[in-house]
Amino acid sequence: METDTITAISTPIGEGAIAIVRLSGPEAISITEQLFKGKSLSEADSHTIHYGKILDPQTQEVAEEVMVTLMRGPKTFTREDVVEINCHGGMVAVNRVLEIILSKGARLAEPGEFTKRAFLHGRIDLSQAEAVMDLIRAKTDKAMSVALKQMDGRLSGLIQTLRQDLLETVAHVEVNIDYPEYDDVEEMSNEVMRDKTKEVHREIDNLLQVAKQGKILREGLATAIIGRPNVGKSSLMNALVQENKAIVTEIPGTTRDIIEEYVNVRGVPLRLVDTAGIRETEDIVEKIGVERSRKVLKESDLILFVLNHNEELSEEDEKLFEAIQGLEYIVIINKTDLEQNLDLNRVKELAEGNPIVTTSLLVEAGIDKLEQAIADTFFSGEIDTGDLTYVSNIRHIQLLKQAKEALEDAMQGLEMEMPLDIVQIDVTRTWEFLGEIIGDTASDSLIDQLFSQFCLGK
Repeated sequence: METDTITAISTPIGEGAIAIVRLSGPEAISITEQLFKGKSLSEADSHTIHYGKILDPQTQEVAEEVMVTLMRGPKTFTREDVVEINCHGGMVAVNRVLEIILSKGARLAEPGEFTKRAFLHGRIDLSQAEAVMDLIRAKTDKAMSVALKQMDGRLSGLIQTLRQDLLETVAHVEVNIDYPEYDDVEEMSNEVMRDKTKEVHREIDNLLQVAKQGKILREGLATAIIGRPNVGKSSLMNALVQENKAIVTEIPGTTRDIIEEYVNVRGVPLRLVDTAGIRETEDIVEKIGVERSRKVLKESDLILFVLNHNEELSEEDEKLFEAIQGLEYIVIINKTDLEQNLDLNRVKELAEGNPIVTTSLLVEAGIDKLEQAIADTFFSGEIDTGDLTYVSNIRHIQLLKQAKEALEDAMQGLEMEMPLDIVQIDVTRTWEFLGEIIGDTASDSLIDQLFSQFCLGK
């Protein structure tokens, strides 16, 4: 367990009204008191804030005017003594305060080290720690709600309950192994093991059922906009983003590269990609953009395929339908304000049941229907962040899949009437996989790797 005192800037670097320098550790209060001209911090009550000045230790001149928040452990985020120094925002002011603190013996914190200390001191488990970063990176209010519930321990509580059920089942089997002279114990143990493995398997399966939605809320839906040049792809992106991020002209091939933007569509975060029009071209720059578009297409969760209501279906359009075969897509028939020359029956035939939405992006007509179609495709129209426990972290999803497979091996062993001590091995594996989610059985190297991905000062 770390015993030194760490410090870091906990607000974004740049100009602003205030900036915060945070300290945590056994010397947090004493280090601050050496620099602080104001009320005696060693005598001050916990969870109080005090006005004063930070003095330069060499010249004793005023370096900054500050508000100091004092919090004594263990009732803090890290369960250590914590001091937060609120100073003026700006590179010079905040860095000057940080340098003075470092000169008095504090160590610059590593990325995520404050949260790591909260985990090591038992303040939060590993899944809650990861939710802290999810909360910071949340792109929509729904994603934020999922992260908050994970921070509060909703997922942790469920995982701990499942692990306890498995532990009690394994203990029951141990009794059977220790006292084999009781014939009915073996029969009872088989029945208990069978019921419990089915019950835990059902709970894990329920978590995995909504894992896709949870992952979307956490990471965003990789969404590619495709179509022939000049059908309105850039106009669609602008309408969704509600800003003129993409250049819109009448010249085919204007978009020569990939433009990305995050968009909140009814609580669903879309990582929206406006691609270059996919077509045969001799322009070397546009050709590179087209190749990138094809790559993006394969990596997308959702494709918005734009067609022109005013033009007949071309060979290029039919090829694009072939290219997205088997992928999740929505067909958008744009420019409905113009005369219809598009064969709608042929479009329905090619779409093979995928949603078709009509729009006139010139006047932003049909955007609501498109947003509803996106929500319907991935969340059946509604996103429930109330009672559902969403699993959104890829690491958690992978461990749940491994736990499910181990449990299925145990269930298969029971069906084959294998000895219970053999079946118990797979049940124990399940228990360990679940423990890795909350950090009970996670390795030190895994923990270090996870916290290294956090931002500095968190």
